[in-house]
Amino acid sequence: MKLLHTSDWHLGRTLYGRKRYEEFEAFLHWLAETIRQREIDVLLVAGDVFDVSAPGNRAQALYYRFLCQVAASDCRHVVIIAGNHDSPSFLDAPRMLLAALDIHVVGCVSENPADEVLTLNDAAGAPELIVCAVPYLRDRDMRVAEAGESAEDKARKLADGIRAHYATIAALAEQKRATLNPAEKIPVVGMGHLFTTGGQTIEGDGVRERYVGSLAHVSAGIFSDVFDYLALGHLHVPQKAGDSESMRYSGSPLPMGFGEAKQQKSVCLVEFQGTTATVQTLPVPTFQKLERVRGDWPTLSERLRELATSDVPAWLEVVYESDELIGDLRERLDAAITGTALEILRVKNNAIARRALTQTHAEETLDDLSEEEVFTRCLTAHAIASAQQPELLRAYREIRQSLFEEEGEGLSGENETQKIG
Repeated sequence: MKLLHTSDWHLGRTLYGRKRYEEFEAFLHWLAETIRQREIDVLLVAGDVFDVSAPGNRAQALYYRFLCQVAASDCRHVVIIAGNHDSPSFLDAPRMLLAALDIHVVGCVSENPADEVLTLNDAAGAPELIVCAVPYLRDRDMRVAEAGESAEDKARKLADGIRAHYATIAALAEQKRATLNPAEKIPVVGMGHLFTTGGQTIEGDGVRERYVGSLAHVSAGIFSDVFDYLALGHLHVPQKAGDSESMRYSGSPLPMGFGEAKQQKSVCLVEFQGTTATVQTLPVPTFQKLERVRGDWPTLSERLRELATSDVPAWLEVVYESDELIGDLRERLDAAITGTALEILRVKNNAIARRALTQTHAEETLDDLSEEEVFTRCLTAHAIASAQQPELLRAYREIRQSLFEEEGEGLSGENETQKIG
């Protein structure tokens, strides 16, 4: 039996304003072809199907079109759990309809834990696999808030709740396996969307730290030995959990930010012989080249020339790092890529930041400054005329206020990360 484990598609996500539907479509086409060519029996999607709780029509169309393709293939089952980006009710809404196509969706924790323990049958109708499809476990599902709790109390109760939930699900799976075929064990696969201790993240990988919270303290040791394979989602870097070959994060199939630009994306191919799982990673092709270019002006201009010569379309993040302040940096960069297949999506001018944040005394740190003080120093560093400063400061305050108001209404995806961090 062959399983394919993937997660963190984030359909609908943008990158600094650029829509990425062509990339998502190319990936899903590749995934459907891989399922067909590799003769995959079960597809596991470990959360964060969409990037926001209310995805747009085009993201939904990609999702349902892909599910129809898989349902029409020889792949017998698809199991999908919700991640922290997904709306549990949105994913669950067509659950009964999709179940008729052997597509099993678990969007939220049920009052009956047995609802998360799925028995999948082979082509002859005999049980061949038990899947413990545990969705993203939200704080409100795992603990009861009490007055006077400390942050440590909340973290401990949340971790205890997650541990207890997985223990319950594992016990149910073990009971079911014993009753289905006592003579010959069938494999048990666990699924989850969470952050385990020691999990690797990188700057710009798109993982929302504000949602990680105390889940970062959940040890990989909480998972029962009943699971012959554990398919995890949430971390975008492909990796093992707890240094175990059979506990894996598949990682996101597309780079979600420039921090992931040089990362080889993959999905996990799991083959079972009895209850023994053998795992290999299948590299996902690059559908849109991303590159972060950093350095002083000579370094940047040389690298841009090299990229232009390759004639490969690429989206760039440019990080200017030098003590020399260049006032027309953006104009120089635009001139350097004119007529090429390159497109600059973001420019970070660290020279401005360094000059603006020059210490006024040795003990001063960034934490000592308010946002407004940082902006005021920027004006001074750029020798902005004193007559212009009040109007610029007023505009700055209006922009900050509008961002706070929008955040209060609820943020999502890349915009949230940018505005918070």
